Amino acid sequence: MQITLTVNGTLRELDVPENTLLVDILRERLRLTGTHVGCDTSQCGACTVHLNGRAVKSCTVLAGQADGTSVLTIEGIGTPDVLHPMQAAFRECHALQCGFCTPCMIMAAIDLVENHKELDNKSVREGLEGNFCRCTGYHNIVRAVLSAAEKMAAKA
Repeated sequence: MQITLTVNGTLRELDVPENTLLVDILRERLRLTGTHVGCDTSQCGACTVHLNGRAVKSCTVLAGQADGTSVLTIEGIGTPDVLHPMQAAFRECHALQCGFCTPCMIMAAIDLVENHKELDNKSVREGLEGNFCRCTGYHNIVRAVLSAAEKMAAKA
């Protein structure tokens, strides 16, 4: 099947088998490897991207479902010279260790901040449920999200 989607602001037309997952399109066809595959069962969240402005687990989205959509991946939110406020907060708050979950945590956290006005430790932890980190106790991740939320609110 042929699909058309906008990925990180660039229009893409692709021929893919109907059973192709969005995560496979991103990683294998478009070489956007910041979106990770962790569990293949939608449990870990490693494949989180934004689809039409909302965080989704791309291992659960079929190619046909992605047709005509806008996809934003970790590669599309900042540059090495100008980090997204969430990326900067993760760096400043030491909210990563091995880095495997960092892209999904950042993408889920951006969605959380953009769609929830009142955030505190508890709501951030609840909002990030389904995105697993096996290295940290989430303390610095929560600090980073709250820090970035303040910066993102000040920019708005």
